[in-house]
Amino acid sequence: MADACCGPDLNPPATTEAHENGQRLWQVRDLQIAAAAALLLAISWLVGHTGADTAATVVALFAAVIAASTFVPNTAANLRHGRIGVGTLMTIAAVGAIALGQITEAAMLGILFSIAEGLEHYAVTKTRRGLRALLALVPPTVSVLRGGREVRIAPDELTVGDRMLVRPGERAATDGTIAAGSTSLDLSAITGESVPVEAGPGDQLHAGVINGGGAIEVDVTARASDSSLARIVHIVEEAQDRKGSGQRLADRIARPLVPAIMVLAALVAAIGALLGDPMLWIERALVVLVAASPYALAISVPLSVVAAIGAASRNGALVKGGAALEELGRITVVALDKSGTLTAGAPEVIDVVTVPGTTREQALSAAAALESRSEHPLATAILAATETVDPADDVTAVAGHGLRGTHHGAALWLGKPGWVTPGPLAADVDRLQCDGATVVLVERGGVVIAAIAVRDQLRPEAPEAIRQLAALGIETAMLTGDNHRTAQALAEQAGIGTVHAELLPEDKARLLPEIARGRHIAMVGDGVNDAPALATANVGVAMGAMGTDVAIETADIALMGEDLRHLPQVLAHARHARAVMLQNIGLSLAIIGVLIPLAATGVLGLATVVFVHELAEVLVIANAIRAARTTPLPGQPENRRTTGPVHVSMPPPRDDLGDDCCASAPRPVAARIDRQ
Repeated sequence: MADACCGPDLNPPATTEAHENGQRLWQVRDLQIAAAAALLLAISWLVGHTGADTAATVVALFAAVIAASTFVPNTAANLRHGRIGVGTLMTIAAVGAIALGQITEAAMLGILFSIAEGLEHYAVTKTRRGLRALLALVPPTVSVLRGGREVRIAPDELTVGDRMLVRPGERAATDGTIAAGSTSLDLSAITGESVPVEAGPGDQLHAGVINGGGAIEVDVTARASDSSLARIVHIVEEAQDRKGSGQRLADRIARPLVPAIMVLAALVAAIGALLGDPMLWIERALVVLVAASPYALAISVPLSVVAAIGAASRNGALVKGGAALEELGRITVVALDKSGTLTAGAPEVIDVVTVPGTTREQALSAAAALESRSEHPLATAILAATETVDPADDVTAVAGHGLRGTHHGAALWLGKPGWVTPGPLAADVDRLQCDGATVVLVERGGVVIAAIAVRDQLRPEAPEAIRQLAALGIETAMLTGDNHRTAQALAEQAGIGTVHAELLPEDKARLLPEIARGRHIAMVGDGVNDAPALATANVGVAMGAMGTDVAIETADIALMGEDLRHLPQVLAHARHARAVMLQNIGLSLAIIGVLIPLAATGVLGLATVVFVHELAEVLVIANAIRAARTTPLPGQPENRRTTGPVHVSMPPPRDDLGDDCCASAPRPVAARIDRQ
């Protein structure tokens, strides 16, 4: 353990190569050394019982030296750079104990400290190895079609433009686009979701997914080292080094504590020497050094963060650092965007109402002329419903409202009611909105010609996810740029009580503090359109971010899968991890607070203090590993990777409402819905 409490390297140092290579507990170098020293100490005890005291002392001294070899060299190296830390305290205590003739106690100190270090290294290595196991999802070789024949190469030899051949049961070596063949893809190892996804030509394929159906040909779009899987591992490893507030709290306490302990021990020795036997008080001062060691405090939070982030990544959630993890554990309010988050993100045209003289095809053609230049989710639905598209000219997007341009010399507008006046179609617009549809109006030459109703279905798991959030005591709110009536209809199906509708992107960011009312709030969106709100919230969460650079970079948390139930799961996990951190900080400070006075007054000797203190460190390490545990919430599958989804029966959209069904609907921006 490097002396890392009073310098730039306050946190425990990165695991060494020797530790990284230790695949089993007994292969950890520190533990091997501790075992050898313990064996020598036992031999010393046996030799002492034969009456050979000198030989017993020599063997015990060897045990002390061997045990100290795990921390004394690092201490000396750090002292040369002006850094002092926990290892410094342990070195002084061990050397002092030997000088006072307490060789057995010095050996015990070194043995137990080495065990604590070894367990720490093992825990860190285990969690990081679990994360790096994601990279093992890449197969050792891959089939590619070159020169009209199939060849096997290493994934690192793949180049953009190569065509991979992925047979049933094989994993994809890198990202690509399916060029030929249809199949079902198992994404469980990446997103944590067990439901296979049907895929065919034109669909994206991510590194590490399993081809569960027929053979497919895939055009490579990224080198193996730049694949989505490699980026995930890289981002999470970087995130593990970012400090959370609890980790900074532990740092702030530990940094001045080490020199303060040394001053305290010196005062105990100096003042005690004036009152009595100097050797007695020097011994007590050495015991105080060990008793007040903040090693457990220094490792408590970083180890918990590493364990928790690694576990989250293996369950389809990228947590970008300890700060994000801790903040997520404080969340009591969640604001969710509607499109693509609460809904499936696959809107369809369900109705087209036109004025006399305009056909359905003409209306859709006019709308498609503008939408062909747009990336809005509604564009996909309208273009899919149109047979031929003749793009408009000078198309301009008006954020939060719609599109305008010119088509064959006529001004063409497409947008939400209010921005485009419904005119004679007002009653139809009301009816369609009451049915839960999003309505856009088409205006040509200053005259409205059609209303197009598009509906994006609620995710089937959304009601269950909202119930799970409520069970955690988390309040939910919907934010959408859609109209009140459509938003209300969807919120009632999902079970969300608070709706904020007809919002521009900047309105969502402005409303978050009002919704939070001093509480910690998370914003869940797509990571692109909701960027202002994601940045404003205490925690920004991107849904369905697999392979989306912008989403991963924008949000604090990125949920790789499309299942909304991952949200309450990661929130519960963060709460558990934060509780573990606070437990470790409390336990570490309590141990120090209890042992210092007992050591200073001579109630506890060096051997007892060493045992109690090192036992506390082992408890802290063991507790930190608990941060990696993920417990399924009620109603969730026990293991998403092997268990099928929980199917939720959704009520069909209401189609028995009259034209005036929403006549009394409130018009303010924020409307509270009474649950049935």
